[in-house]
Amino acid sequence: MRIPPNTPEVRVPRLVGLMAVDAREAAQARGVLLAAPDRPDFSRTVVDHVVRQYPPPGAEIPRGAVVTVWFDPGEGGGGSGVREPRLPDPPRGGMRRELITPEEPRVMSPLGGG
Repeated sequence: MRIPPNTPEVRVPRLVGLMAVDAREAAQARGVLLAAPDRPDFSRTVVDHVVRQYPPPGAEIPRGAVVTVWFDPGEGGGGSGVREPRLPDPPRGGMRRELITPEEPRVMSPLGGG
């Protein structure tokens, strides 16, 4: 559905699940711009799929406003998330005991004297 160019507000299209090229076309048809902070080469991105967007679909925004999209990292693309320190530290003992260097191994005598 095309929005007449003189409409001051537009509804954000659903972009999640679309390939980059299709997301750009859908955004252009609705009169919004796209930004992808995780893809510096966004204008050349074609087949990556949108996994998140902001503002959400259906939100009313001014014509020409920016919709931010994020893409699937793909093969070997990470996905580990943000690491943060956990406070307080885990209690003493438990797995920390496993990290203590074991004693020197005892050498067994071939005569069985140990």
